[in-house]
Amino acid sequence: MPGPYSVKFEYNVAIMMRDGTTTYADVFRPDVAGKTPALLSRTPYDKSAPANRTGTLDAIRGAMSGYAVVVQDVRGRYSSDGVFYTFVNEIDDGYDSVEWVASQPWCDGNVGMYGVSYVGATQWLTAKSNAPSLKAIVPGVTASDYHEGWTWQGGAFELGFNLSWAMGGLTAANWTNISRRLHLHDDDLERLIVAKDNLTDAYRHLPMAEMPHLMGELAPYYYDWLDHPEYDDYWKTVSIEESHSDITVPAFNFGGWHDIFLGGTIRNFTRMRELGATESARNGQRLLIGPWVHGGAPTNVSGAHNFGTRAAAAEIDLQGQMLRFYDHWLKGEDNGVSDDKPVRIFVMGENVWRSEDEWPLSRANIVNFYLHSAGKANSLSGDGRLSQELPNGEEEPDVYAYNPLNPVPTLGGGLCCDVGFMAAGVYDQRRVEGRDDVLVYSTPPLGRDVEVTGPISVTLFASSSAFDTDFTAKLVDVDPAGYARNLTDGIVRARYRFTRQPASLLQPGQVYEFTIDLWATSNLFKQGHSIRLEVSSSNFPRFDRNTNTGEAIGSDAEHVSALQHVFHTSEYPSHVKLPLIPRD
Repeated sequence: MPGPYSVKFEYNVAIMMRDGTTTYADVFRPDVAGKTPALLSRTPYDKSAPANRTGTLDAIRGAMSGYAVVVQDVRGRYSSDGVFYTFVNEIDDGYDSVEWVASQPWCDGNVGMYGVSYVGATQWLTAKSNAPSLKAIVPGVTASDYHEGWTWQGGAFELGFNLSWAMGGLTAANWTNISRRLHLHDDDLERLIVAKDNLTDAYRHLPMAEMPHLMGELAPYYYDWLDHPEYDDYWKTVSIEESHSDITVPAFNFGGWHDIFLGGTIRNFTRMRELGATESARNGQRLLIGPWVHGGAPTNVSGAHNFGTRAAAAEIDLQGQMLRFYDHWLKGEDNGVSDDKPVRIFVMGENVWRSEDEWPLSRANIVNFYLHSAGKANSLSGDGRLSQELPNGEEEPDVYAYNPLNPVPTLGGGLCCDVGFMAAGVYDQRRVEGRDDVLVYSTPPLGRDVEVTGPISVTLFASSSAFDTDFTAKLVDVDPAGYARNLTDGIVRARYRFTRQPASLLQPGQVYEFTIDLWATSNLFKQGHSIRLEVSSSNFPRFDRNTNTGEAIGSDAEHVSALQHVFHTSEYPSHVKLPLIPRD
């Protein structure tokens, strides 16, 4: 009998892991005779919190639609026993939890999973375990690798996210559980909250590895992340990308153009389409990307920009799309899911949704837009230009000084997890572009609409006076009034300019080729707008400040300024690659 069904609720149901650790879950079930499929959410953020019962998927709606919905605290979090450590327990615990759900008298043996961010990670890590009862997952705004694109990016430490997440959502928020295990007191919590409320001071603490607020077993993983800047066995064991070819489940991946894990969301989709272990895993991948910031119930407002009513997750009934996906894979309904185009994206600027057959789009023309200037591209008032013409002859390089004590401040973008110190999304970048240590390159106002949809990267020919330094890049849409809307950005740490290779310091003054991955975007630059690229050496505190000394990351207490040269000549044609979409 089709729903809606009335709902039964059970609180604090015990689920034992293989090592004897007891975790607890809340269960929402349709009040029907017989068995139904189940949906499992494994969260570190309190199973009983309203956001975890209604945000990504409303547990009541799921139960009314014919699913047993199980919301579980992962080990060491809130109601559950054990010690929490990021990622490492989620493979075996995920397997055990899925199979426990499948074995219950109210479950028909078909289990799906859902959730965002770390709750997306618990899904992929469970999929990595090949739990036999897991039939489909819906991971939102999450990564494909917990080194690159989660803890580190382009060799830089994602300081703003890592520290705010560790101090807030992982430690202060879970204080009752942690303090019970470590025998802590209220004054310990008060000291942590004072530090959390003064994150700017914590961000600036050097050396980073001696930042005191999470020591004493409060968050040992934070210091371990800093101890592993390179991709080693610490990261490989939990990497999803290492296991894409072994994973057998279809996945509905959703993300946001202004989400901190956009790159991983896309890579999970593209790599599973290519490498998934079964035909259903490969063909069952779906990708949906809105103009959203990090979160489980995205709205139409991203930062300071409103993308219109139809941009909101509620407006497109994202939860309904998730349930339709489960109806196909868990209930076997022939509801058209298998016939849907696999990709749906929101084209910013035009502010419309569009379905596609693939990602990236094969019809895109990859066009290089080259950097130009007479050597004075510094700031918005400089002479930097961006065009499709190759540099002709020997243009003067652009020069700026990067001082780690005065880094370029973060202003929007893909951020998490404390809006009081780093607000994510779209903001007018002119405040940043007024600095002399930011190079600004813009096209003339466009004579026609130009759509850019796909992966974005910057090739930069540059030298530094330092043994190690960073280079950053940001793609911006500038309207006729000058409003500079950020689209996507990236960073490369010079010592890690060779991806997945050991650190290699610079020879000061030597010209090197750097590739900066800006991940992706979809944006219509309207007629009269300009395409802009910003280049600098810091984006703080989103990324840690490079102290330019070449010392070990995390232990670098000293700092020096670096003189940076950015070249744009026939020999060194610095450029940004833009995927241009033909439009009728």
